[in-house]
Amino acid sequence: MSWPRDDAKLDRVRALMAERELDALVVRAPDNVLYLTDYWPMKGYDLAVFPREGEPALVVLEPQAEEAARAWAGELRLFAGYDEGDPRPPMARAVETAQAVVREGGYERIGLELSLGTQAADRMVGEPTTYTHDFFHAFGEAEDAVPLLAEARAIKTAQEVERMRLANELAAEAMEHVRGLLRPGMKESEAAALWEGYVHGVGTGYRGQVELALAFSLVWSGLGIRTFSATGSRPVVEGQPTLFEIWVCCDGYWADHTKNLCIGELEPRYAELLDALQAVYDEAIAYLRDGAELAGLDRMVRERIAAAGYPGQPSHPICHGVGARAHEPPYAHQAGGGVMRAGMVLAIEPGVYWPEGGGLRLEDNFLVTKDGAEKLSPFPDGIVHTAS
Repeated sequence: MSWPRDDAKLDRVRALMAERELDALVVRAPDNVLYLTDYWPMKGYDLAVFPREGEPALVVLEPQAEEAARAWAGELRLFAGYDEGDPRPPMARAVETAQAVVREGGYERIGLELSLGTQAADRMVGEPTTYTHDFFHAFGEAEDAVPLLAEARAIKTAQEVERMRLANELAAEAMEHVRGLLRPGMKESEAAALWEGYVHGVGTGYRGQVELALAFSLVWSGLGIRTFSATGSRPVVEGQPTLFEIWVCCDGYWADHTKNLCIGELEPRYAELLDALQAVYDEAIAYLRDGAELAGLDRMVRERIAAAGYPGQPSHPICHGVGARAHEPPYAHQAGGGVMRAGMVLAIEPGVYWPEGGGLRLEDNFLVTKDGAEKLSPFPDGIVHTAS
């Protein structure tokens, strides 16, 4: 599905390049290729050369030429995935092609993603491509463009918000689907499969606006609720929350939520925890506004959770950006800096986890505005009950 060229974000990137006196960016991360050209690579070999002046060039694996032709690039440079006379991997041919683009354009000051720590997957997902040592030395004394891209990407354009709304709404529809099918004794993995199957099956072609929708989830029930653990074969427990930590990707734009279902009446200890955590969550949402300090949000949330009897919780960030990745800058940290700006989309996710297992997390995505925050998902927070 093609979107009109988003000049608002491309102009912002070029303005930042001018401040840093960069002639061109050469990006390899699928999310940055998408951000600058609206082309989401299949295998992650592809590169984008984005100049401060003139049209970008896409260096594209030959079989993807038709898809790449719909992108916002001024030209396509194709390279072979297999070359009978060249035993090197495809990335070597991609780098040489990008070098030719840089050389022909006369670009001298180049920005690369030198300090990139994480990136979104390509469309193949299961075997992400990462570039090797040779790439980082292929463009001379290149500068680190990661801070520039992070600054540009932090503020979403109207088109980006529209695309993220699609992901948020699809995630909510999938939760409603699971809500009607969840049963006691069902394995966590079965509940996850119901949710993921809906996202991929219904979301691909969603509303005539999404070419490919992918789903990622962690599902835990009852005592299985922990941080940083995988979905397992534990049974869904009546009277206890089944937590869905979920991500939807619609053509490279993401939603990141945590939603909770409960079959029957919630057990008293979970109900007490919900009351405490909901109060913290609501206060965090009320804090969101243009100009608010990110450090202050992290400090406030952790102080409130400690006052409720859970010091040191949670063990993960409580606020991060969402966009062309599920987790991207800015991050809120009490020892850090930065302020919220209108146009940011932030995930808010306070949580409490008991040492013996069990607990709760609440999370949704919010668009920061001049007057506060707008929740992007129509699915309720807290605990959503379903019939037993």
